[in-house]
Amino acid sequence: MSDSEKPFTLADLEAILALRAAESPDVSYTARLIAGGVSRSAKKLGEEAVEAVIAAVEGDRDGLVAESADVLYHLLVVLRARNIALQDVLNELKRRTAQSGLAEKAARGT
Repeated sequence: MSDSEKPFTLADLEAILALRAAESPDVSYTARLIAGGVSRSAKKLGEEAVEAVIAAVEGDRDGLVAESADVLYHLLVVLRARNIALQDVLNELKRRTAQSGLAEKAARGT
């Protein structure tokens, strides 16, 4: 399988973000977001999440796909800004899927 046929993963995106975060904020949007602090990155994540919700409610498939990509990107930026690896989040998801979603939610008390 060639690189062009290989599926793109969140791990691939995380690796790209790591490279771009190390660049100058003058040439990298990712570096600029991180240099702006966690609050700036988190605000962008929130904005993109709201746009994804609106697209979902309106039945805008293409919009939801695009906004979901923005949400995932900005989430990974926030995680990087807080020095949290994507694998930490995946490990938490794995832990949660060891039981049914309803049982897991009840165990959290929410």
